[in-house]
Amino acid sequence: MKTLLIVDLQNDFCENGALEVPEANSIVPVVNRLIYSFDNIIQTQDWHPEGHHSFASSHDSKEPDDTVEMDYGTQVLWPDHCVQGSEGAEFHPELNTLKTQVITRKGFRKEIDSYSAFYENDNDNSISKIELSNYEGIENLNKVNVKIFWKETGNIRSFNLVTLFDEGVDNEEDN
Repeated sequence: MKTLLIVDLQNDFCENGALEVPEANSIVPVVNRLIYSFDNIIQTQDWHPEGHHSFASSHDSKEPDDTVEMDYGTQVLWPDHCVQGSEGAEFHPELNTLKTQVITRKGFRKEIDSYSAFYENDNDNSISKIELSNYEGIENLNKVNVKIFWKETGNIRSFNLVTLFDEGVDNEEDN
């Protein structure tokens, strides 16, 4: 069975969001068409508690794009985003979620951030309550997402919409 992993297609990463990715709204109609080509739909959802340690507002004299050292390494600080229960944490309102079988929330531990769909940034704690390799029927995992990339030089954040293969689908390789 073919599976589509939709990563963090949430209001705070879309137009007028706290961490807006330019043109992110344009991916929603593509994803809505794609979901009908897949048997399984899994979504991730950034789900931070208030005062999350990756938020610049949680550190005195720190701004977004500054860094701090955490137990797991260097952490880029972000504006508050995808706070549990907030409008910014909700999925884009035009995203069709009716076929979604699993929603995996990440970044819910106050002291650890998470960029992966499977592990927290400490590479120690699993995010998902399910082991995807044991999820019955998954033979082919594909991913579509809106990613945030940043350049270490000068702490300049560069937002890019992921270049999507085959009209929005990219084979899952890393995480």
